[in-house]
Amino acid sequence: MGRAYEVRKASIQKTGAAKGKLYTTFAKEIYLAAKKGSPNPEANITLKRLIDKAKKQQVPSDIINRALDKAKGVGQDEYHEVVYEGFGPGASTLIIKCLTDNVNRTVGMVRAAFNKVNKSLGVTNSVSYNYEHLGILSFKYNNEEEILELLLNAGIEINDIESMDGEIILSMNPSDMNKVKDELEKNIKDIDYVIDEVGMYAKDKITLEGEDLEIFNKLYKMLDDIEDVSEIYTNVIMD
Repeated sequence: MGRAYEVRKASIQKTGAAKGKLYTTFAKEIYLAAKKGSPNPEANITLKRLIDKAKKQQVPSDIINRALDKAKGVGQDEYHEVVYEGFGPGASTLIIKCLTDNVNRTVGMVRAAFNKVNKSLGVTNSVSYNYEHLGILSFKYNNEEEILELLLNAGIEINDIESMDGEIILSMNPSDMNKVKDELEKNIKDIDYVIDEVGMYAKDKITLEGEDLEIFNKLYKMLDDIEDVSEIYTNVIMD
């Protein structure tokens, strides 16, 4: 299987793990996108597409509107994105993305999770050099060559393209996501993205067994239970 297939599997795993915190995570991401650009979706394409994605996931309008109000200065919360890297059992590694209004609280909780299984956080780039930062899009379509030609003619390079079960899966530089979407949406009527994500994906995956797997699962669950944790990326193949 190609690289896109591995990314697709990782993406599905990560999305499932984050379901319970879907509304909170979208609210924080919408806030950050609005703060970094304009709080007006029509003037901020990243924000507009994030809101569209949230609505597709059935995030209520009042949650979206509250996040936009906070970005406009209504309310006291101010969120920041922080990323931690850590070492699990065996040769496992983890990248933990957090959206928080209190960095000291968040790092304390993340560090405590590692300490409870006698594992440790690493410094910046101690883990991430073994991961790829990618944008992933997938959608129902049955002509891979047509999509590839379409993007190349628009001057857009992609990392990988794969067709599987009537679905096209693209991986690309995250900075090209909006350009790729613009081109696809101009040429494919009512396109519906099955996967629409930017994340960190391990270059090489590993399998854990026995005690190492048990410890890893315990660590992963503790991290996922932290409200400030929005995404967990790992090099472990998970069932």
